[in-house]
Amino acid sequence: MRIDRAEMRGRVLSAALAAALVPMVASLYGLMLPIAASAQNLGQRTVMGTVLSADSTPAAGATVFLKDVKTKSIRSYTADADGHYRFTQSYMADDYQLWAEKGGKKSAVKEVSSWDARKEFVAELRLK
Repeated sequence: MRIDRAEMRGRVLSAALAAALVPMVASLYGLMLPIAASAQNLGQRTVMGTVLSADSTPAAGATVFLKDVKTKSIRSYTADADGHYRFTQSYMADDYQLWAEKGGKKSAVKEVSSWDARKEFVAELRLK
């Protein structure tokens, strides 16, 4: 079977075009995937709640910690007279650990997950 020059040139151009398009399409698909996966987690959430002592009374003055699991940065808040705390501007795409301390007592650590779609995460922290 004999192939003329025009047909050969057409085959070479088709192969070159396919070789150039495949990586471009794959990279575009790869760029769109993370956008779709993280679309539900755009924005910020508020983490708030109450710190209670072992006898269920508000733990005024307790220090509440919010730790970003990825960056290891820690924010703190001093609970008000009613034991309330509030962290704003916590990114929904990040995972956090939340706990309280006062007078040598510490609460259990609560996880604030990026998979949780709530804009307001409310947690009661009980000192033990």
